[in-house]
Amino acid sequence: MLAVVVSSGNIIDYSYYDRFFKEADFIICADGGAVHLKRMGIFPDVLAGDFDSIDNELFQYYAQKSVEIIKYPVEKDMTDTELAVEAAVERGYRDIVIIGGTGTRLDHTLSNIFLLKKMLDRGVKGRVVNEQNEIFLISDSVEIMAREGYNLTLLPVTEKVEGITTEGLYYPLRGETIEMGSSRGVSNQFVADKAQVSITSGILAVILSKD
Repeated sequence: MLAVVVSSGNIIDYSYYDRFFKEADFIICADGGAVHLKRMGIFPDVLAGDFDSIDNELFQYYAQKSVEIIKYPVEKDMTDTELAVEAAVERGYRDIVIIGGTGTRLDHTLSNIFLLKKMLDRGVKGRVVNEQNEIFLISDSVEIMAREGYNLTLLPVTEKVEGITTEGLYYPLRGETIEMGSSRGVSNQFVADKAQVSITSGILAVILSKD
């Protein structure tokens, strides 16, 4: 089952996300992400946050539509996006996509990407998606379908990642180790309909990107 978390970061092409909403079993809006959903004409199952970035008119619009409201204090230990992810996990969702999770605030962007580690530790498949990128983390193996115009980047998010082996990519890796901070895994290219990536230890960020 797929849960979609909508945050208040940059979304330019709303139609790009149609496929996620069509597949979604649960939609949870993190505070200011309500602006995006209003523009898309989508009602979330839950609206969560401290509501410091949503005007009262929009808040009342969703409240009157019987959307479940989860209100948190302004002084809290988690961002609204993390609270939304927590709510989805507590409801049993193990496949979570965050949209609107990237933008001009680099601190929020990185925080949302680092949330993927917390989800991975709990057995949750997490993804942060925008119109040019999709990022997720692996600790074992994955198969990735090629997409026209997209490159594939592999970046360690632990001190090192060992036993990296790939198939279906222009620059292959054969059981190799890459240390955090190295750019070796940036912008590889698909040479087959799909690629396989496996590792023996560490955590690897897998990023599909296009210009």
